[in-house]
Amino acid sequence: MKTVDDAILRIAEYVSEYKIDSTEAYQTARACLADSLGCAILALKYKECSKLLGPVVPGTIVPNGSRVPGTSFILDPIRAAFNIGTMIRWLDYNDTWLAAEWGHPSDNIGGLLALSDFLSQQRIADGKKPLTVHDLLTAIIKAHEIQGGLALLNSFNRIGFDHVILVKVATTAVATHLLGGSKEQIADAVSNAWIDTGPLRTYRHAPNTGSRKSWAAGDATSRGVFLAYLTMQGEKGYATALSAKKWGFYDVLFEGKPFAFQRPFTSYVMENVLFKIAFPAEFHAQTAVECAFKLHPLVEGKLDRIEKIEIETHESAIRIIDKTGPLYNPADRDHCLQYMIAIGLLKGNLTADDYEESESKDPRIDILRDKMHVIENVQYSKDYHDSDKRSIANALTIHFNDGTPSQRIAIEYPLGHRRRHQEGLPLLFDKLRNNLQTQYPETKVKELCELFQDHDRLCKLPINELISKF
Repeated sequence: MKTVDDAILRIAEYVSEYKIDSTEAYQTARACLADSLGCAILALKYKECSKLLGPVVPGTIVPNGSRVPGTSFILDPIRAAFNIGTMIRWLDYNDTWLAAEWGHPSDNIGGLLALSDFLSQQRIADGKKPLTVHDLLTAIIKAHEIQGGLALLNSFNRIGFDHVILVKVATTAVATHLLGGSKEQIADAVSNAWIDTGPLRTYRHAPNTGSRKSWAAGDATSRGVFLAYLTMQGEKGYATALSAKKWGFYDVLFEGKPFAFQRPFTSYVMENVLFKIAFPAEFHAQTAVECAFKLHPLVEGKLDRIEKIEIETHESAIRIIDKTGPLYNPADRDHCLQYMIAIGLLKGNLTADDYEESESKDPRIDILRDKMHVIENVQYSKDYHDSDKRSIANALTIHFNDGTPSQRIAIEYPLGHRRRHQEGLPLLFDKLRNNLQTQYPETKVKELCELFQDHDRLCKLPINELISKF
């Protein structure tokens, strides 16, 4: 193999050669697939999402094409990847990874599921065996590992890039492998993904926060499938796409510094992935909202007596979701720490509907936001990056106008954290059931929930049969 940049070679070798033997990783990947499909089905409730779905040219149907769960669309795998990826990501309710870079590794499932369904149907048409769900889970674990492993020590948001650049890279690598690509071809495809670079984070921040943040991952995972196909058609790669002097990724964007790696690629990311179980909220705020739920009974009926709400948090939360002033749309609200806490204090719960325009008009929300003071807890910032802890801590204290404070409520690890997986996974399947009930009759919901909780039966199921059930 020609001399290839180390980071590209690491990815290609991992995807083509590494054998996953972690039972925990496969069990967690099963939960991840179930959760992602549930999030996708729930997103169909929202017209702003559903209007983006379907073929580019209305009425197009692809023979033996990829099916889009919950819809009648049968598309080419690239367009299907956009559809499924957008649905999974729309409500900011799918899994999460937090490190130097953050993101949502299950964003890759849009591309991997669409491609696996298409390939399975092609194989059956050719008289061959289809891919199974076990094959899909292997692909998902590897995509998680690439995205999350690169995110551990390398920050793209600090140069203004959106984290979906890593979705593109991860999907490209694993999709090329699914298409039968060699190590060399995987490297070629990944080099093109890095040359693509990534979109700016403009759409995630005021004054330009908008709904693109909800389809950016669908765009990235579909681009990954496209680059994989292009490579398998013979398109060349670029061995020093990262390290080339002046024109390579490192010199153009990273001040000449190569990517840093904390650990080899294994199945670490899937084993430590964070699930959003109880409510849809940007993950840096998850423990803060849990704290707000605990304080809800104390403040109910006493909102006019609150003088100040003190929020202790970590540096990443301050940088991403500490927002004052007007919030213009759901995409703005679900990335505002103060808004999410206010809803938690007012209602004792939080749903996707709480970000909609009608709910945001409650005047009490902004009254509470104006009383909030956000400060960094240095220990929380340190523990956030500690590889043994990976906490996402927040604490809330309510100060009343008679001079008395509430109990300080502090939570280090959110419900979906690895340290709380035993507590959270049963609730994750409750979430799946609730999400599926928004589109399917109870008999179908029961069938799907039972299937996803039977690991052995699910893993043996052909991908095309799984998709047919949706």
